[in-house]
Amino acid sequence: MSRSWNLPSPSSKLWGGRFSKATDRWVEELNASITFDHRLAYYDILGSLAHVRMLARQGIIPEIDAVAIGEGLRTILGELQRGEFTFRLEDEDIHLSVERRLRELIGPAAGRLHTARSRNDQVALDLRLWTRDAVIALGQGIGEVVRALLDLADQHRETVLPGYTHLQRAQPVLLAHHFHAYVAMLFRDLERLRELYRRVNRSPLGAGALAGVTYPVDRQYVADLLAMDGICENSLDAVSDRDFVIEFLGDLSLLMTHLSRLAEELILWSSGEFGFVEIDDAYATGSSIMPQKKNPDVAELIRAKTGRVVGHLTGLLTVLKGLPLAYNKDLQEDKEGVFDAFDTVSLILRVLPPMLRTLRFRASRMAEAAAGSFSLATDLADHLVRQGMPFREAHELVGRVVAYCEANTKDFPELTAAEWASFHPLLAETRPPLTVWDAVRAREVPGGTGPGQVSQALEQAAARLAEEIVWLEVERQRVATAESRLLSGASL
Repeated sequence: MSRSWNLPSPSSKLWGGRFSKATDRWVEELNASITFDHRLAYYDILGSLAHVRMLARQGIIPEIDAVAIGEGLRTILGELQRGEFTFRLEDEDIHLSVERRLRELIGPAAGRLHTARSRNDQVALDLRLWTRDAVIALGQGIGEVVRALLDLADQHRETVLPGYTHLQRAQPVLLAHHFHAYVAMLFRDLERLRELYRRVNRSPLGAGALAGVTYPVDRQYVADLLAMDGICENSLDAVSDRDFVIEFLGDLSLLMTHLSRLAEELILWSSGEFGFVEIDDAYATGSSIMPQKKNPDVAELIRAKTGRVVGHLTGLLTVLKGLPLAYNKDLQEDKEGVFDAFDTVSLILRVLPPMLRTLRFRASRMAEAAAGSFSLATDLADHLVRQGMPFREAHELVGRVVAYCEANTKDFPELTAAEWASFHPLLAETRPPLTVWDAVRAREVPGGTGPGQVSQALEQAAARLAEEIVWLEVERQRVATAESRLLSGASL
């Protein structure tokens, strides 16, 4: 009696041999991820090209079948790029969708592609490859924001504004120093992404469903083909690890938190109450009822979309909490949030640099505000300390001077020599600091707002940015070269 290996499954699924009923139509919709994981199609094909090359090299499948599979996968990629590929809900996910189309193109040989592989390690690889590219793209976007901030800082090395604590005027600072604070934040964001890249760029392929595979696979060879820096060391962890997605969302949440703080300051500064900056018309909107209004909507959306990204992080943390080893269908929920977070942040990183470069600052208004609210009080206390007075005594004395000025509607520069002397002889003997530039120039310490220190900090930041951009480009080129070899069928 002859045996056929091509009997149709009642469920018409590639995995359907064990089942006697078709999947319920609502379950089809609940179970399917093809509506969003189709974004992984390119990476799914890359991983499959590397996998099939390894299978042939190890003698696990015939070379002739590997060649046919490779040609079929490249044909599918062409269809995807031209928008000719048909996605079907019944395919469930991108992996089965590609395999279904491959079978249509080359016949039964397509069935050899999934040898020594599970959808569990396959999707983990796809998502790692996608995240790797996302890290590079976002790193380059952050670099553009840093460049815009450094350009602004360079233009405003002599612009003084109030520094704030508790949103109360505190001490004068250079606007360049203020921008450099955000540069420092964004460099930390770049650091975190760079560290994440090292953990992302490892191959889980070969872990199988959870326990490894029974074939003599060469996992490192696959990693090399894909320009990955190594393999995931434990098969159980390899298929169930989504730490890298959590890290990615965490890094984006911190990045958005930093950009939200910048956006909030632009919103405040552009208000009539502050009047420090005017946002270009291209990055503002008007009111449907009040003709005079110019609203900082772009900055407000940056502020608001921070919550969206943080929400995705919280959602995925909740999904992963308490999951037993190894793979669980819950992990299908790892993609929509991360895709949306990436799209959100990518758009903001494109909009923000030109918005920053078109800001118009009102330096005179800033300088006036910087000199107000007794912002030199600490400098006056420090002046007394340099004359030998203990700081706490100086602090108390300056507090009395401030109270006197408030009672008499005066500021420090308006006090007469006799008034200064009435508080303490030291204030009559030496000139106290009276201008914002006295305060700024006094702070020539590393990390301070002194002009010399700010200039040095900006130079160092420009050099560091150049180094970061070089690293990102080197990695981008390394990955692109490996992918090009795979897609062309060239040897390693």
